[in-house]
Amino acid sequence: MSGAISSAANDDARFSLGYPDPETAQDAYDAADLNRAITAYRFFYPTVVGAAILKGNLDCGLVPNKVFGTMHSGPEQIVYTTNNDTPYGPLLLDLGVGPLVIELQPGALIVCSIDVNQRWVADMGLPGPDGGKGGKHVLVPPGWQGELPSGEGIYLHEASSNLQIVGARALPVGGDVESAKQLLTTIKVYPLDPTAAWDEPQWIDLTGVEQDGTPIAYEREFHFWEVLHRTLEHEPAFAGYHNEYGELAALGIGKGTPFAPDERMKDILTRAAQIANDQMRVQSFADRRPDRFPWPDRKWEWASLRYEDGDFNTAFHTDLEAREKWFYQAIGASPAMFRRDALAGSLYWLGLRDGKGAYLDGGKNYRLSVPLSVPGRLFWSVTVYETDTRSQIRTDQNKAALRSMFELSDLTGDSVDLFFGPEASDGQVARWIKTTPGKGWFAYFRIYGPEGGAFDGSWKPGDFDEMS
Repeated sequence: MSGAISSAANDDARFSLGYPDPETAQDAYDAADLNRAITAYRFFYPTVVGAAILKGNLDCGLVPNKVFGTMHSGPEQIVYTTNNDTPYGPLLLDLGVGPLVIELQPGALIVCSIDVNQRWVADMGLPGPDGGKGGKHVLVPPGWQGELPSGEGIYLHEASSNLQIVGARALPVGGDVESAKQLLTTIKVYPLDPTAAWDEPQWIDLTGVEQDGTPIAYEREFHFWEVLHRTLEHEPAFAGYHNEYGELAALGIGKGTPFAPDERMKDILTRAAQIANDQMRVQSFADRRPDRFPWPDRKWEWASLRYEDGDFNTAFHTDLEAREKWFYQAIGASPAMFRRDALAGSLYWLGLRDGKGAYLDGGKNYRLSVPLSVPGRLFWSVTVYETDTRSQIRTDQNKAALRSMFELSDLTGDSVDLFFGPEASDGQVARWIKTTPGKGWFAYFRIYGPEGGAFDGSWKPGDFDEMS
């Protein structure tokens, strides 16, 4: 067999004595580097988005460990598939000062901490180990060797980067948004070491503030790689990414190494960003996996498949395909988000096609029929996003969602019709989201506190039906 291989190489006009000539070698180098860069882009896309989230919050006035925010999110915040079902509390933490304690009071809080790579670190509050009963959650920096506390009501979470993006949400019980925002400000953060220098963090209201927490402006450009390099320089290396760091090193991107690519490599990295971004868009919006459908007779898809952790791990491998699909259109992940049972904090479905299989078109009008009652202990909503930004749709209506605690709080009967399109007829306006001609859009159907019917198929929404 080896002789046949050797003979084939010698007969190939690209090789002399089995060795590549300079032109053949250069073509192979270029192809190998392009393939490496495409693979690296897809894997490290969540890291670059994590850096964009940090920058977007910093640009709004947040300061790690010093200034936190509250926000009733709206279309003015460009962040992948956020919603205004509940107020958010963005907190940036820097564990470079040592372990930090996040102390929660009992209440309807949903809190998740992720690192700059968007790796899951901790669930707290209702979906966490405290179950909404309050407690002290200790975020431990990578490599920490000091003593750590233990005891009832104390929960330890090991982080893999010093910078932590903590997303807190407060459920607006009875539709009371202001009280929910006040509940967010009861979250206390302080060092585990009581002798450490520390000032009580301030809270600012970011509601209505323009924000961009995405890399959309440069995700198809060479600057993507510059942001990635800066992020790797700032944070400790994560041992779980050992092989993937090797792909970057082959491209001249390494921790402690100046990033100075020549024109050839700049061109390859730019092309890779464009190709890989196209591939991720196809995976996200033209998924072919047979396990994506929650109901065989509907066009709705799972926004994410099911995993037992927050890092897309199965028993045998990391589901990179699902990981890429998720992080192209969403931020953060946790076991609580992937759980499909009555203990889950929330449940998401993705709608991007009408009942005939065509993509949703901002120039057309649609009706969505939702059977009542929706199987959720808390509330439910439908939120519309633009395909270009993967963020809440922005029109002169300045509205992206229909929510059971707000616009749909007075529902009666066996079902309700919701409307989407550039125009609404008389009687539809109160239950209508305006869309933009010439642009595509998709929706997330969310249930908070899902019940059995959301999982066993006894309840399901209709498809989006185009109206004449």
